Amino acid sequence: MTLPLNRPLNVIRVSSYYSDMSTAGSSFAVAPSRGKIVKLGVVAHTAVTTAPNVLTAKIAGTSITIPTWTVTHSGAAAGDVVEVTPTAANLVADGNNIEFITDGAGSGTVPCTFYADIEVH
Repeated sequence: MTLPLNRPLNVIRVSSYYSDMSTAGSSFAVAPSRGKIVKLGVVAHTAVTTAPNVLTAKIAGTSITIPTWTVTHSGAAAGDVVEVTPTAANLVADGNNIEFITDGAGSGTVPCTFYADIEVH
């Protein structure tokens, strides 16, 4: 299978595992270089039930401006991927923490992997 679009060589991905996105809390990754977060995403390892989980993100304590980032429960399945593109406040410095936050509104145990794509500058 051919890839429709190659990933640019100056974009790196950092990720963070979280044991239950249906429990309010945070998970962290570290920026390995300075750059700009160009994409945030999450992969659910099981289906979200009852209610959607609303997600947000921060860089070193400052909120990243993103459109609504929600993992829905309607039609949810393991392996669902939800991505958003930040619109502002998305510059990172080498060593900054990137915090992924869930409101925990869903139910059931839903482990997940958060990730951020960083365009290196």
